[in-house]
Amino acid sequence: MQPEMQKKLSIGEKVGFACGDLASNLFFQTFMTFMPIFYTDIFGIEAKALATMFLASKLFDAINDPVMGMVADRTNTRWGKYRPFILFGAIPFGVMGILTFTTPDFTPGMKLLYAYLTYNAAMMLYTFVNVPYCSLMGVMTSNTSDRTVLSSYRFVGVFIGQFIVMTAVGLLPTKLGGSDVPTAQGYRITMTILSVIAIVLLYITFFTSKERIHPPKGQKNPLGQDIKDLLSNVPWLMIGSATFFQLIFVAVYCGARTYYFQYFVKAGDVSLFGITPEGGWTFQGLLTTYLVTGALLTIAGVMATKIISRFVGKSFTYWGFLAIAGITTILFFKLKAENLNLIFGLNFLRSFALGPVSAMQWAMFTDCADYNEWKTGRRSTALMMAASLFFLKLGLAVGAFAIVRILDFYGYIGKTIVDGVEKAAPAIQSPEAVHGIVMLNSVIPAIFTLLGVIVMIAYPLSTKKMLQIENDLLERRKQNEAS
Repeated sequence: MQPEMQKKLSIGEKVGFACGDLASNLFFQTFMTFMPIFYTDIFGIEAKALATMFLASKLFDAINDPVMGMVADRTNTRWGKYRPFILFGAIPFGVMGILTFTTPDFTPGMKLLYAYLTYNAAMMLYTFVNVPYCSLMGVMTSNTSDRTVLSSYRFVGVFIGQFIVMTAVGLLPTKLGGSDVPTAQGYRITMTILSVIAIVLLYITFFTSKERIHPPKGQKNPLGQDIKDLLSNVPWLMIGSATFFQLIFVAVYCGARTYYFQYFVKAGDVSLFGITPEGGWTFQGLLTTYLVTGALLTIAGVMATKIISRFVGKSFTYWGFLAIAGITTILFFKLKAENLNLIFGLNFLRSFALGPVSAMQWAMFTDCADYNEWKTGRRSTALMMAASLFFLKLGLAVGAFAIVRILDFYGYIGKTIVDGVEKAAPAIQSPEAVHGIVMLNSVIPAIFTLLGVIVMIAYPLSTKKMLQIENDLLERRKQNEAS
């Protein structure tokens, strides 16, 4: 009979766990794709000031992750170590998401201060919920193959969240705002709807998940030893570094997509795979179709991950598909505004490739937590996952900073206030600004996929090695329980 910690998880528990990342990504995807253009074109924050805010806020947020991990690892309640943070953080997390997309009529300086306060509060609450949530994956089962499946379920949740965001935030800020273009009111109502959904989903995760793996009896948690273990974990340093480069790539191309469709892609009486709606394509219609179809292809990629990794292993699945994502991205540089079929076709390939990359990334992080316990006899799941999020958010910080700084460098003009009069962003940007937008959708993000591939080619935790680690740890835990 299998020990409880090694039993395969039920479909219900896997789906319930996936609901947590679906909830988180209703915010994460909105922040990554729509927040830059919301701040520059709706709220009216200058690009240069926004770049500084993004960098400072995300660096602060990245530092919070390891701290949150250490707090979670030292927490013991009747609900476990990690689940109580989901229970108590869900409602504040949802409320702050609404406030972040609320646009009070302040002076430019007060608008920037409000953005700093609400954005940082939202990110802190995201950390409060998401670090313990990520850690759950490492303690729900010790079965390494089932973790790969759990990671796939999780990322189906991620990209269903992405699908919802690309549909809802792509269309509703216009429709709910009663305008032909997105409005502040439309964004606020949309985020209120998404916040309520996120809260419900987080509670589903709390009630359906169970923590089965616990630290060895008598384990102490000296901070210095935790950090020493972390920095000596070579596989974790490798996947963490690759994650940093991967997330710069994701942050740049995701944040630039809205600008790409508004100012570069040709809308109007054009054909997309033979389809031209009555009245022609609007940029918003093309953008939403682009985002939604991309999300669907990524879900398909996630669902294919288990089959792919079974044949080529986790490491090759990760870096091989990251390479495909980079190659398809750099090809955007040669496309013309009217090449709609090619723009969408390349996005289909890139989106599918990102599915296995994302699923493998977190399965490999949990493998690194097992490797650390196997090597040192100590387990610090939340710190390991939180420090992994540090790499992720550091990449997002650099990526978000790069978008707005590069836009500013190329002369992009957003919503401005001149002599006390508010002026909307121009309908047509300068050729230099448009070139910068194209670079942000092609060459610039693709560079970072290459760096991620280089880091991961020599990753040492093969399938054979992980099976050895899994069996050794199982024997240790049996002995620990018997003593």
